[in-house]
Amino acid sequence: MISVAIIGPDGAGKSTITELLEREPMPAPVKRIYMGVNLEASSLMLPTTRLALAVKSARGRRSDMVAPSQQPSPSTGNPVRRAVKGGLKATRLAMWVAEEWFRQVVAEYHRRRGAIVVFDRHFYADYYHFDVATGGRRSVASRVHGYLLEHAYPKPDLVICLDAPGSVLYERKHEASPEWLEQRRRQYLQLADVVPAFVVVDVDRPLDVVTREVATVITEFFEKRRA
Repeated sequence: MISVAIIGPDGAGKSTITELLEREPMPAPVKRIYMGVNLEASSLMLPTTRLALAVKSARGRRSDMVAPSQQPSPSTGNPVRRAVKGGLKATRLAMWVAEEWFRQVVAEYHRRRGAIVVFDRHFYADYYHFDVATGGRRSVASRVHGYLLEHAYPKPDLVICLDAPGSVLYERKHEASPEWLEQRRRQYLQLADVVPAFVVVDVDRPLDVVTREVATVITEFFEKRRA
């Protein structure tokens, strides 16, 4: 069967639409898998990740996990502290990469059993502009993560980008500025140049209309692949 990634900025309706697709008439059963950094949005995670998040929560920190994808910081402090800090970054990256591959293995299991796997977000799309396409100085972790995503991590067969102006997305959630949402929107749209099957769906319309269009895009792609 096929895998489909539903991507787009915050407020585009990714989670809502991927959930609705499980109830839409489709040519094969739909299996939804969350592929984002907010692990509270999904019960699917490795036991080691669950333990790490529990420890973070107990210490009063946010219970999420992201790849250590930031610019390298200047080397300060004594050699022991730098070594410990580097070791922690390496461990964090290893845990995150393991989590990414775990979800991909689960997706492949369902795909081989005849399901249309629908990804709510996708790691390649979310990290592309930070770890893959970004030039200049990057941390070692960012370069390693970007290399794995670009050259080893499986890409979805079809990518559907839920699109609307940043101002429209802002009015839906008020969690980020319209400017930031517009910038993120443009970053997602640029993936059309690197993803073979990329479709843009306008989400500035009623939810049922958008959901039906997404279902139609997936169905047509499925039938074309099967022909």
